[in-house]
Parts: sequence; C-alpha cells; structure tokens
Amino acid sequence: MELQRSIIVQETVSRTAEDVTPLCELAKGFEEAGEFEEAFETLRPFWKQLGERPLTSGLSAEAEAELLLRSGTLTGWLGAAKQIPATQELAKDLISESAALFAKAGSTDKVAEAHVDLAICYWRQGAVDEARVTLKHVLETLGESKSEQRLRALLNIAIIEKNATRDLEALRIYKQAAPLFEESSNHALKGKFHNSYATLLRSLGFSENREEYIDNALVEFTAASFHFEKAGHKRFQGRVENNVGFLFASLRRFPEAHEHLNRARSVLLSVGDQGGVAGCDDARAQAFLLEGKNTEAEKTAANAVRNLMAGEEHTILAEALTTHGKALARIQNHEVAKTRLDRAIEVARSAGDSERAGIAAVSAIEELGSKLSSNLLLEYYQTAESLLANSQNSGLKARLGQCARTVLSVSLESDRSIPTTGLSLEEEVLKYEANLIRKALQQTGGSVTRAARLLGVTHQGLAFILNGRHSDLLAIRTPVKRRRKSIIRFH
Repeated sequence: MELQRSIIVQETVSRTAEDVTPLCELAKGFEEAGEFEEAFETLRPFWKQLGERPLTSGLSAEAEAELLLRSGTLTGWLGAAKQIPATQELAKDLISESAALFAKAGSTDKVAEAHVDLAICYWRQGAVDEARVTLKHVLETLGESKSEQRLRALLNIAIIEKNATRDLEALRIYKQAAPLFEESSNHALKGKFHNSYATLLRSLGFSENREEYIDNALVEFTAASFHFEKAGHKRFQGRVENNVGFLFASLRRFPEAHEHLNRARSVLLSVGDQGGVAGCDDARAQAFLLEGKNTEAEKTAANAVRNLMAGEEHTILAEALTTHGKALARIQNHEVAKTRLDRAIEVARSAGDSERAGIAAVSAIEELGSKLSSNLLLEYYQTAESLLANSQNSGLKARLGQCARTVLSVSLESDRSIPTTGLSLEEEVLKYEANLIRKALQQTGGSVTRAARLLGVTHQGLAFILNGRHSDLLAIRTPVKRRRKSIIRFH
C-alpha cells in the first residue's frame, strides 16, 4: 500500500513538472512581446492571483524555480503597468527565491536571468546602486560570453547609468554593446537597445548642443519601432512614440510632438499600461511647459502624479512631481510648488535615486529663486551639489552653476549694505566681486575649489583673482597644502 502511494505521488510530481515547464516557456514568450495579461493567464493553473505566491507543492526544484521566476518577473511588470502597491517587493522575493534554486542546480545562465530581472525591480523602485551592483555581478559572472543574459545585463546597466546622469559611462556601454546586439535575433531585445540608446543620444544632443546626436537619436528610434513591430510588442511601441514626441517637443516642433504623444497614449491605454500612460502625461506636461502653456501643463502633470502615487516606481514619480512643481510655480502657486518639489526630493532620496533628487533641488532654485530666503536657497543648492557630484551631464552641470549664481545673488541682495555715493563704476565692480567671493569662501569653509565651483569658475581662475585683486581675502581661504614630491626620479 505504501509502495503504491509512493508510485502515485511520483507520477503526480512528474506529470505536474511536465505541465509547468512548457507553460512557463509559453508565458515567457508572451512576456517578451509585452502581453503580460496573457502570460499571467497562461500560468493560471499554478498561480491563482497577482500578489500571491504561486502553487509550487509537488514540483521538482527546477520546475519550481522556473515558475517562481516567471511569476516574479510578471508581478514586477504587471505591478508597474497597473500601478499596484507592494508588488515590486513581492516580485523581488519570488525572483530571489528562484535564483537560489537555480544556483543550487548549478544553472549559471538561469541565475543570471533571475538577477537581471531582480535589478529591474530595484531600478523601478529607484534603488539605483543596488541595481547597478546586481548587474555588475551578472557581467562578471558571464565574462565575455555572447549569451542573451549578458546582452540584457549590458542594456539595463546602460539604462541605469543614463538615468543616473552618468551620460559618458552610458555612452561607453552602448558603443561596446552595439556589435553584440547586431548579432542578436531577438527583436524585442534589439528594440529595447535602440530605444534606450536613442534617449541617451537625445539627452547628449541637447546638453552638448550636438546636432548629429539628435539626428542619430531619430534613426535609433526608427530602428526601435521596427524591431518592436517585428516582435509584436505594442506596449514598447507606445513608449517609443512617447520618446519621439518628447524629442520633437524639445526641438519646439509642437504639432508633431503632440501627434506622437497622442498616438503613444492611445497605444498604452489599449494595452492597459497605466504606468506608461502616466509617463506619457508627464512628457506632455513638459511639452506644455516648453510651449508656455503653463495652466495645461499643471493639469496634465497633476494627472500624471495622481496615477503614479499608488505604485512603486519612485524614479518616475519623482520626475512627475518635479514637472508638477515647475508648472505650479509658473502659474504663481509658489507654496504648493515648493511642497511638490520637496516631495520629489524626498521620494527620490528615500528610494536611493540621488540624481533625480538633485534635479528636483535644482528645479526648486530655478523656479522659486526670487520667492525663497537666501538660507533656504543655499540649502537647496548644497543638496543639489552633493547629490549631483557624480553627474556627467554637461547641461545639468551648467544649470547647477547658474543656480550657484542665483543663490549668491539673492544672498548679497538680502544683506547688501555697501554705500555707493562717490564711488566709481570700477570700484563698485571690485567691491561687488569681493563680496561675492567672500560669500562663496564663507559658505564653503574657505575651500577655493568648492568656492570656484559655486561661482562657476576654475580653481586656477579664482586663485589668480584672489592673489591679484583681492589678496585681503586670502586669510579666509584654507591653507594651501603642499603636494608631496613624486618618488619617481627622471634622468
């Protein structure tokens, strides 16, 4: 009797494992095409409800790992699309459990796949450092292989570096990866590569005033659209349309911009991607700001924020809050604008996305500079300077320099007590310059390097001015440290 029961159990386990593996493969195909609902329905016999753990009782370790991975990645995608709270944490738990089972079985490629999906969940939540570390570990593990998982890891780490405003590092990765993606036969993956590469080229084109980058961005968006059409990936076709719309808005070609944004919103609504629709609304609000249509921008941005509040995509929420704060400031609703921008900084910082928080702080100075006290402006500046220390975006650095000048200008105006009667223009300029430098040195603890950054000049330039025109200010600066002599001797 006991032997018979054992045989029945073994047959059941075997039959169940045989059932789940092909279903997971089918679900993965739907997932790669962006058909997340169909993928979920495919796994329905083993996974009853989104937000719950799938039924793994009686499965072999390999089948259980596969089911956990598929349900985990789908939980992350569906949670983001539908803006369902707490889904990213559950997705991370399921994916991590699957990675541990694959590791026990010695399946390196499947462990890499799970870790890439885990990094995507981290990125959605704004945990940039965790995502970066996870992907670097995958790349170290896979070495120089040409596997699909290595391509996915390269793609996602490039996206993360771009979003962290480390543009030059992202560009290096894209150029390194481009030949590998050319060899791939996976249209969905190639579409994602071209789409994300295009967004970087767009950013570099405007920040560095490089027309060829903008032209190349349009070429890359066209390639992305082609590959997504081949893959039948409507969801990401909608995202490409959204990106092209924002590009045209940045070029101030507004009729074309809104045409693409309308198309994007329609496609994303048709596939039930609420997160994508909210992102589209944010892009349209930014387009309205560029057009000077501030009232329309505020309404559209408010809608984007409202739809993102329930979800866990903190980076996108922080960006939408920043857009809404800017729109509120431009319709003279300064108090609520400050609240929105402060919330953007808080959301991004708590998620670990320091760059997005820094951009929100920069926006607060740009939009509210004349309405805030010098002390509050200085706080915003110090926050932005600290959070954007590793940024490689030249446009953002220029904005930060302009913010420094705004902070110092407001600070000088607030306590200006220099008599002007009887002074020549040259004397006035020298006194104003001295006051400006004194403020900068006081606010940076005497550091010439940081004061120069605050003033938007080079270290050598400020040192020259101090030694030449304002030697009386040398007492404020920190003592010059002697450089150690090189231990290398040249003959």
